[in-house]
Amino acid sequence: MILLPSLGPLHILHPRYNAATVLAILEAANPPVVYLASHSEASLAEGTWREEDPLLFHLLPWAEARGVPVVPVDREAHLKGEAEAFREALAQYPAARPHLERLAAFDRDLSALLQKPLTPERLYAPEFLGELGALYEGFVRTFGEGPATGFRARRVAGVVEALKGREGAVVADLLDFLLLLEAFPQEGPPPHRPTEAERVRALLDRAWLLKEEDDWGALVEQLFAIGSPEALYLAAQVYLASGQWEDALALMEEVFRMDFQHPGYLPGYVLARMGQLLDLAGERERALRAYRGVLALSWAPEEARAVALAGLKTPFRL
Repeated sequence: MILLPSLGPLHILHPRYNAATVLAILEAANPPVVYLASHSEASLAEGTWREEDPLLFHLLPWAEARGVPVVPVDREAHLKGEAEAFREALAQYPAARPHLERLAAFDRDLSALLQKPLTPERLYAPEFLGELGALYEGFVRTFGEGPATGFRARRVAGVVEALKGREGAVVADLLDFLLLLEAFPQEGPPPHRPTEAERVRALLDRAWLLKEEDDWGALVEQLFAIGSPEALYLAAQVYLASGQWEDALALMEEVFRMDFQHPGYLPGYVLARMGQLLDLAGERERALRAYRGVLALSWAPEEARAVALAGLKTPFRL
């Protein structure tokens, strides 16, 4: 049994443990099945994973292309919502403010730990797991195992039972991964050498996090070299950020002539941005069609939907 942690939205911060890293490890391991320890059949079918575990935008198509079954094994994944409900309940009482501050402190400490560079080796290192375990144990001591943790111990115990005697790879939320290691100890990370796909994914992730201090010209040049719909969309984003909206529109027209269905979050972003660029070009009717296209998708990121709804009301302007 191979255990791999999912960092959720934080994969984008770690060039040495991004979505392509996970796929490369799975490719090398060639598991007969991939088990999702932090998802249920219902949450997978309903698509609630899209906001909390974007790794699956890459893992699910990979598995489908190779005929590898993906089996969710958390039969009580719905209990994860109890953690948010717990916070909302506490917020109703002024006397609970100290508890909310402790919750926020845990979030800050966990975030700080996960902001440090992560590699497969570090994720399995006793030092890192010790820090992560100490944080989580302190949280449980303060709030108990139950609604505050989304009944994590109870859910993971059920997952352990479901996985006993099975072979394959298990992908789990980082804190679920921590608890699963107690039941399925690992000697270390599966062997892995950085791949070209991992380098490309790291570059795309960096472009999604575009910062003022980045070398925008070099970034655009590298995105052009990749040439995928996602890369060209991100290059258009750089053009727009630098005020070159005409160049951004020309590039987006090129993306529109490509198949931009994957990753699954891309269509919503492409259509929303295209609508804004068409508004800047004075092509209101085409812009409206693009905005409506976002809302017609079976799913689109909330940010893209917000852009589309605003664009339907008022033409976009810089």
